[in-house]
Amino acid sequence: MTYLREIEAALDDIRAQHRFRALCAEEPKYVADFSSNDYLALADDSRMVEAMRHVKRVGAGGARLLGGRHREHWLLEQDIARWLGRERALLFSSGYLAALGVFQILAQFADVIYSDALNHACLIDGVRASKLPRVVYPHAGLPEPARRRGRALIVTESLFGMDGDTIDMKTIAGNLREDDILIVDEAHALGVLGPEGCGLAYGIDDRRVVVLGTLSKAIGAAGGFIAGPQQLIELLVNTARTFVFDTAPPPPIAFAARVGIMLARNAGDSRARLRANADRLRAGLRELGYPVVEAQTPIVPVILGEEQRALELMERCLERGIYAPAVRPPTVPAGTSRLRISIRSNHTAEQVDMLLERLACAAIS
Repeated sequence: MTYLREIEAALDDIRAQHRFRALCAEEPKYVADFSSNDYLALADDSRMVEAMRHVKRVGAGGARLLGGRHREHWLLEQDIARWLGRERALLFSSGYLAALGVFQILAQFADVIYSDALNHACLIDGVRASKLPRVVYPHAGLPEPARRRGRALIVTESLFGMDGDTIDMKTIAGNLREDDILIVDEAHALGVLGPEGCGLAYGIDDRRVVVLGTLSKAIGAAGGFIAGPQQLIELLVNTARTFVFDTAPPPPIAFAARVGIMLARNAGDSRARLRANADRLRAGLRELGYPVVEAQTPIVPVILGEEQRALELMERCLERGIYAPAVRPPTVPAGTSRLRISIRSNHTAEQVDMLLERLACAAIS
């Protein structure tokens, strides 16, 4: 059997489990799209698009430590640090690479990693690559300080991207021991939660807290970053392989991200519409008998259990031009396949009601 036959056998196994995925050749058009993490609808905002016209080059041309250094990168890092109340920030070409880079460095200063069971794959991969002993603790159930061993590197999201719930950041930060480090992934919280959308770690003035973030969700651009103490950023610049050897993000994207941060900070009305849309959806789901997590976030999972049921419900929605994606293992734990509904500030009440109508038909049938 050649390797391609083995690959085909592996694909057949994925299909048999109803977990096969395929890329679309064209951008699909929907009456209502509930799949995007563009929570504040900035990705196609005319001000964001216009921003990209005002930079003189497209590609960065290399890594930042070689020929890829551009003024927009530095200015964006300053904007991020000011927004989040951190000493400095460092830009990576994606949040995934930011996660891999920071774990490589911080693992040198810890003895064991404590990771939330529902953390995103980029955090899981960073934890594994660190080669440190690790403890995966039950979701939101970090062991008390007395039960943790050695210098702990604690890893958590603030707003969990698949379940839509949040953690008590102040409690976790308050339980740090002197030599502990806390990495907080604010990818889904930035632009959405906290004053001026600055996330749930904002206001925690503690140099043991390191913020991981992305510019590709509510900010409407692309790229990731680490924000924290000056010394950490300098060490990342010098030794983080995913920064040192990676081509820098395109300058037009960096400039657009600066505009996105400015717009997000002043998007109080958009955040209010976002909350109202999410509240409307959650209230409707409760009336239909679907289990709903109590939260004020734009991520609303409809847990269905088996993969086939999630796919069938997604197809029912697609029949009316409504895209509410089915999320299956390995993205979520086995037995928790779901529709993962992402609410945006530019969804209309009518669109939310259309989705509820389709979910009502499925609930009845």
